[in-house]
Amino acid sequence: MAEEQKTVDWNKVKAFAGVMTNDLGAAMQGALTYIGDRLGIFKALAGAGAVTVAELAQRTGLNDRYLREWLGAMTAAKYIEYDPATMRYAMSPEHAMILAEEDSQFFMGGFMQMIVPEVSMAPKLMESFRTGKGLPQSEYPPEVFEAIERGSAPIYRHQLVRKWIPAMPAVEARLKEGALALDVGCGSGRGVIALATAFPKSRFHGYDAHQGSVERARANARAAGVAERVEFDVVDCTKLPAEKFDFISCFDVIHDSVDPVGLLKSIRGALKPDGAFLMVEMNVSARPEENINPIGRMMYAASTLYCMTVSLAHGGAGIGALMGEEKARELAAEAGFGRFVRLPVKDAFSALYELRR
Repeated sequence: MAEEQKTVDWNKVKAFAGVMTNDLGAAMQGALTYIGDRLGIFKALAGAGAVTVAELAQRTGLNDRYLREWLGAMTAAKYIEYDPATMRYAMSPEHAMILAEEDSQFFMGGFMQMIVPEVSMAPKLMESFRTGKGLPQSEYPPEVFEAIERGSAPIYRHQLVRKWIPAMPAVEARLKEGALALDVGCGSGRGVIALATAFPKSRFHGYDAHQGSVERARANARAAGVAERVEFDVVDCTKLPAEKFDFISCFDVIHDSVDPVGLLKSIRGALKPDGAFLMVEMNVSARPEENINPIGRMMYAASTLYCMTVSLAHGGAGIGALMGEEKARELAAEAGFGRFVRLPVKDAFSALYELRR
């Protein structure tokens, strides 16, 4: 029996062609965004007012022909504004908060820096699609970890001490009095340093399996003037000392760990009987139909390019970044935690859970 001819809705074809054109442009725009961040063009525009190509070239020391094409791309993407009468380009103060101001709570330079080094892993990742294996952290260029640091810095600078810790009054009081705290998967130490700066009576440890990140963390602590109250070490966090810490934190680590239940069991065992554990994960759902939005699209890509594959590289669970609250509760229960509370903190990217033994 001949297969029935399918009816094609040409309006849907045209609409989806438009979507694809936009997405392909965004993908290639990402490379130019990376260049704008790395070469300081965004910062130069933010502080320049309205400038011509020649003025921006003089200000940045970059080639005017390349800048003209780059500015055209940024204008087309509506990142910056262009006045055809004066042939001048300008960045609004609102866009500067996202593209150029490192101290802004909305700054996304770390994510811009992450684009090229993570996308460059795609050829290697194709083999993982065939084998089901993954890529270990050692395969990734150091810039990936620098980008992760920059991407998380606004959170630690503006959210952690001002909003997140106050959502746990008992923890905040204990840190003010003087506690022993640990950050698991500390990366470059920005979270630990923010806490150490805010709570001078407490002592802090940061453990991570990545040597390069620990070295950066130590340097960051010295630069911040808190090195005497902070210790960073390369540690297998599935083997933490028993009943040692008053407070343990873990920022976007559980989902890409090799053994998430084993890690959570170790964290539970390392807490003092009255200690608290802050588990921060992505504010997403485990259900694809609930992630049909810009954050979901970005996080599925990031999870495939990094989070999931670094876990699978070591035969791990490969949960990925979009595990959602339901999976977080399941893992915590399996690890033996008796109390799991989602904190009433509204954040577009992060979900906060307070766990106790």
